[in-house]
Amino acid sequence: MTDTRTIRQIAIIGTGVIGASWTALFLAKGLRVVATDVAPGAEAVLRKFVKAAWPALERLGLSPGASQSNLRFTADLAEAVAGADLVQENGPERLDFKQTLYKQLDELLPPDVIIASSSSGLKMSEIQSGAALHPERCVIGHPFNPPHLIPLVEVVGGGKTSERTIQRAMEFYKSIDKKAVRLNKELPGHVANRLQGALAREVYYLVAEDVLSAADVDDALSWGPGLRWGIMGNMMLNHLGGGSGGIEHFFQQFAGPMSASWKALGSPVLTPELQKKLIDGVHAEVGARTVEELEAERDEILLGLLELRTKWTETAAAREVAAE
Repeated sequence: MTDTRTIRQIAIIGTGVIGASWTALFLAKGLRVVATDVAPGAEAVLRKFVKAAWPALERLGLSPGASQSNLRFTADLAEAVAGADLVQENGPERLDFKQTLYKQLDELLPPDVIIASSSSGLKMSEIQSGAALHPERCVIGHPFNPPHLIPLVEVVGGGKTSERTIQRAMEFYKSIDKKAVRLNKELPGHVANRLQGALAREVYYLVAEDVLSAADVDDALSWGPGLRWGIMGNMMLNHLGGGSGGIEHFFQQFAGPMSASWKALGSPVLTPELQKKLIDGVHAEVGARTVEELEAERDEILLGLLELRTKWTETAAAREVAAE
């Protein structure tokens, strides 16, 4: 099996929220995309999404050759993957569906074409059992929504995924400016969703116990630690939390109290009654704003943060060059 294939054409399977966002990103990076989805009206919905996302992608910077005209759509799976250098699969989160799909893809594609799944929770070891011919080229490439704006992608192989496939996937995602992180082992939900899940559990518990409202818990997050998390992760912030003594001093000071606090964290049960309480709280927080308005607010602030981080990175790099 050769692994020297240059990735210039992407096959997108499934053009829902994630697949459409991937499509917009790949086009913005100068790649050709052939998308497929059997849902009625899928092509029109996809093209509408890409058109709407394009101004944000222009603002972040288009790659040479970037064009919406590089998108082709077909309802035929075999036609969609013909000539593909990489497949980004975004099908339903059903193991039986994915195993059947991977059997089809495995039989249709040359052995050097990577099949990457956007699956948010299924393990590749289970998915790739459907690909009997070349399971070694199957890998998880899980993005965070919306993929055309959020840089994170989690890369993790299954039991039969080759090391070279993982390396090629990492290289590809990094080449299109994704922040690719490699997981050394499979876990249900991968990593980022597990982190979100741990936080969501405590959020729901606090609202369930009437500690504060849905709006106030959102403020506590987004105007407190959330601002810092948009700049640095937990470990780096712990290092800063230790002052001049860094991470060593942080653990000397806080390891005991922090460990003790974990015992008081909640484990709410999402009963119909609690779900209604949470839903009512969210609608009270939302007020008259539409989902589209909230998405626009999220994306505009996110774009500003991305631009600021890019500017900081470029300035830091320039300073390093000048210091040499």
